[in-house]
Amino acid sequence: MKDRLPQIMPRGRGRRADNTVFFDFADPCSMTIQETLNLLWHHLGWPLLRLLLFISIGLLVANFIEALNWTRKMAVVARPLTRFARLSDLTGASFSMAFFSGVSANTMLSEGYSKGEISKQELILANLFNSLPTYFLHLPTTFFITAPLIKGAAFVYIGLTLGAAILRTLFITLVSHFLLRGKGELRRGRPFMAGENDLQTAWQRTWKRFKKRMRRIIRFTVPIYVLFFFLSRAGVFAQLESFLAANLGFLSWLNPQAVSIIALQVAAEFTAGLAAAGALLADGTMQGREIVLTLLIGNILSSPIRSIRHQFPYYAGIFRPRLAMQLILFSQCFRTFSIILVATCYYFLAF
Repeated sequence: MKDRLPQIMPRGRGRRADNTVFFDFADPCSMTIQETLNLLWHHLGWPLLRLLLFISIGLLVANFIEALNWTRKMAVVARPLTRFARLSDLTGASFSMAFFSGVSANTMLSEGYSKGEISKQELILANLFNSLPTYFLHLPTTFFITAPLIKGAAFVYIGLTLGAAILRTLFITLVSHFLLRGKGELRRGRPFMAGENDLQTAWQRTWKRFKKRMRRIIRFTVPIYVLFFFLSRAGVFAQLESFLAANLGFLSWLNPQAVSIIALQVAAEFTAGLAAAGALLADGTMQGREIVLTLLIGNILSSPIRSIRHQFPYYAGIFRPRLAMQLILFSQCFRTFSIILVATCYYFLAF
């Protein structure tokens, strides 16, 4: 899950084109107390509560699965890959869970790491190994946004990004096979013990762990989310994105229309660049292959800052802040490299 922090608004108060009022918390003198409270609730209070709700559900599910000792059963889905990679059943179960809930998958890994069931090395590898199911989790949304706007080019774009996700998972499988040599037998799941699947006992264990873990999650998530809210309102992330958008001179080999799409992707949102790409494709200014390559480059440039901005607050609740930042940096570097590789291959094949 990627719970988005509020977007930056211009200073002061005014109306958008759709006649809705916007406020800037950086200019409190322009707002009444009621308006300030409304702003804080709609852009900070409610999103934070929703984030904590999703984390708590994921934590309950992950703990309940472990309490019932279903980890090994869920790991069957990924067994061929995890066996070759010498990854534990816990990682296999996390891989299966990631198709449905990224929060639950990460919670399973965090719980296993905190209890010493997996090492930090395997935790990092497992987080990267889950690239493929994490991609599938967001695939329907991505497809139904891209297809209406860029038509057939959407299938090529999604096929390439899916290929990058598959490459990431297969590459981690190969790397793990050598990095975890000789450790596989030590990290297989616990043998099944009678009575472990008693629902009442499992629920009692789950609730006990949930209360203890949730207090820690709140202690880290709430202050970090609030901090990122105020950084966002102060324009820190907008300035970083604007800086990137204004320094795209190294893309002079692309036509100006392509650069404008990338600038929109970086400075605004993916959908803004996508809308511009759809318009340019519709009037024949750009070809489908140019649109696909442009969107891939925009994806590479826009993702790192947004991942820190949107992922770090909830990652820091599931993992410790320092470890959360390490996981995000590893994931983004690996993801960026894979998309660069795919985009390069596409460039030489399609142009």
